[in-house]
Amino acid sequence: MPITINPPSLRPTYRDSSPSDPGSESDSDSSTGGIPLTAKHTPNLTTTSSSSIYSIVTPGEVITSDPQWMRGHGTYIAPSTTNITSSLAGTITRTNKLLSVRPLRARYTPEVGDLVVGRIVEVQAKRWRVDVGAVQLASLPLSAINLPGGILRKRTETDELQIRSFFAEGDLLIAEVQQLFQDGGAVLHTRSLKYGKLRNGVFVAVAGMGGGGGVVRSRRQVWTMEAENGGGKVDVVLGVNGYVWISKHVETPEGEKGAGAGITNLEESVSATMYSSQNDRIGVETMREIARLRGVVTALVENGLRVDEDMVMKGYREAVEMAMLAGEGGQEDVYLGGEKGSQLAAALTAV
Repeated sequence: MPITINPPSLRPTYRDSSPSDPGSESDSDSSTGGIPLTAKHTPNLTTTSSSSIYSIVTPGEVITSDPQWMRGHGTYIAPSTTNITSSLAGTITRTNKLLSVRPLRARYTPEVGDLVVGRIVEVQAKRWRVDVGAVQLASLPLSAINLPGGILRKRTETDELQIRSFFAEGDLLIAEVQQLFQDGGAVLHTRSLKYGKLRNGVFVAVAGMGGGGGVVRSRRQVWTMEAENGGGKVDVVLGVNGYVWISKHVETPEGEKGAGAGITNLEESVSATMYSSQNDRIGVETMREIARLRGVVTALVENGLRVDEDMVMKGYREAVEMAMLAGEGGQEDVYLGGEKGSQLAAALTAV
């Protein structure tokens, strides 16, 4: 028997833009979308022009019995009935005649081509097991990484014996989802100079990958920005799986050799430091701006805002201005929690 969860009182109620006659609707079917629902949903289920329905449902709860609607993710049809029933706890979303339930909070679901940040949790014979925030651990085969000596070098038994020298337990890396197994497990690869082990930075795990604020698939997941107050260049990596990495920018030999250098030569030149776990020296100014960027990301998540390149850059500029107004140049004031985080979110939403 499903439990009953009343929707939050502070959640805004959205009405359909099309006019309706209150006298023409009965108590058992008063939704503007025309979905026959139970008495629990009657006063709460109201739609917007963007096809979103803010009504919380629980597993086993009947959403509608009208056969004109199609079931989507998070729903199922009970045997011998036409009832569309929720299979998880979340909010109802309508897209034309398709009804689905978006979970209030869910783990990351891998898709081919996703850029993810992960942590090595297990080293096996010919592969690593990586935590990417999904239901299952992802797999990173030894054949899917660049090894010293060129990208086409054959993998030998010596490489298998030295597998822990490339990635060990606890190491962070950036990778791309190459393929998916039938059970939903992901296979990663780092066959690119922009992928590999992460150093010289700070890790942030973003919550809310289900229905709340969190990382979205924006135009760019990795970019380099010029920090304020003498912080220099800083790299920002927004993993689609909700893991964020902010670090000091390190120039690669690609810029020194120019466009005429071959890819094999480039890989050989960076192989010496590609799998190093030793951090470089980071200046105080750079560390301060990295901490400020981390505060911006956490403030966006705590206030239910999306995390993408546009919002992070706007939030960083706003945070610098807030620190300047605080006095003494604001260079040391990097805390953005509590009331300051709410002020930052209000300034971003007011723009």
